[in-house]
Amino acid sequence: MLFQVEMDVRLPPDMAPEAAEELKRVERERAQRMQREGKWRHLWRVAGRYANVSIFDVESADELHALLSSLPLFPYMAMKVTALCRHPSSIHEGDR
Repeated sequence: MLFQVEMDVRLPPDMAPEAAEELKRVERERAQRMQREGKWRHLWRVAGRYANVSIFDVESADELHALLSSLPLFPYMAMKVTALCRHPSSIHEGDR
């Protein structure tokens, strides 16, 4: 199943810079591991914001929830999740 996930990160303004940098470092490692595993298929930054638009390829909504809630920045994110399916006019047969 494919899902589009819009993530908007909202770190507390009073968070210590060192704590924020450590969270970001661990988040980056986790996101890159999920990309290598094929679960996090696409990751785009939203220009001008601390936000991204991503495509996940998972077995179920439950798996997506488990992956998203495992992210170190999860407590500081507002997310919008949209289920996707292949468009009948798409010329890309191999893309679900």
